[in-house]
Amino acid sequence: MTPVRAPAVAGRFYPADPALLERDVRRCLGETASEETVPLVVAPHAGYMYSGRIAGETYARAKVPNRVVVLCPNHTGVGPRRSVTAAAAWSLPGGTVPIDAELRDHLAGRMELRLDDVAHAREHSAEVHIPFLRAKNPLVSVVVICLGLIPQAECIELGDELGRSIREISRGAPSDILVVASTDMSHYVPADVARELDSLAIERLLALDAEGLYDVVVDRDISMCGFVPTTVAIAAARSLGARAGTLVRYGNSGDTTGDMDTVVGYAGALIS
Repeated sequence: MTPVRAPAVAGRFYPADPALLERDVRRCLGETASEETVPLVVAPHAGYMYSGRIAGETYARAKVPNRVVVLCPNHTGVGPRRSVTAAAAWSLPGGTVPIDAELRDHLAGRMELRLDDVAHAREHSAEVHIPFLRAKNPLVSVVVICLGLIPQAECIELGDELGRSIREISRGAPSDILVVASTDMSHYVPADVARELDSLAIERLLALDAEGLYDVVVDRDISMCGFVPTTVAIAAARSLGARAGTLVRYGNSGDTTGDMDTVVGYAGALIS
C-alpha cells in the first residue's frame, strides 16, 4: 500500500505552488453562494484554465460534508476496471487530504472494488476535484473510485449498491456523504456539434435517467469520458431519493482559447 498518493498533474492542470493554487481555487469558486445539500455533484476535470470556472461555480452552490466519494474515469487504461485507491491520503500542494478508510473499505467490500495504486497513480480526473473539496471543507476526507469501461447493467448495480451502502454507513443520514461524478463532455469536435451532442447527454443526466445517459452516449458516439462513473453516480443518487437535476453551467474549451473548431465540452450540475 502506498502511504500517500503523490500529485500527478500539479503544475500542469493546476498550480504546483500552494499559494497560487489556493488563489485560483478561490477565484473559481467566486463569491460565497447559497449552499444546497445535495447527494451528487457532477463537474468537469480539465485544467483549471479551461474548466475551473464551471467546476468552481458548481461547487460554490453545494455543501461539502466531511465525507465525499469521488467517482472518476480511468483515462490511462491501466489497473483494474473497478478500484479504490489504496493510499491513506492524497498529497496536494499545501498539504494532504485523508482517505476515509472506513468508508473506502465498506464500499470496496460491498461494490467489489479492488484496492489498487496503479489505476490511480497518474489519473488526473479525481485529483483536480480535491482542491475544491478541501477549499469548501478543510475537514474533508475522500474515497476515490476509478472506473474503466463496464456494461450498463453493471453500472446500475454498482450505483444501487453505492446508494445502499451510503444509507447504511451514514446510519440514516445520507446527506453526511456527498458523491461527486467527474466527467468532461464531447472531445475535439466543433463547438456547435459538441453543444448538440452534449445537450442529449445533459438532458438524460438532469432527468436522472442513468440508463438513458449510458445509451445515448453509446448510440450517438458521444466522447463523454466520464459517462460510466456518471451513470453509476446517477443510479446512486436515485436510490438515495434524488428526483431532479439542475444545470449550473455549460461551456467548452473554446471559451478560453477562442478556437471553436475543435473543443472539449464541460458541464457542471447539481442533483437533488
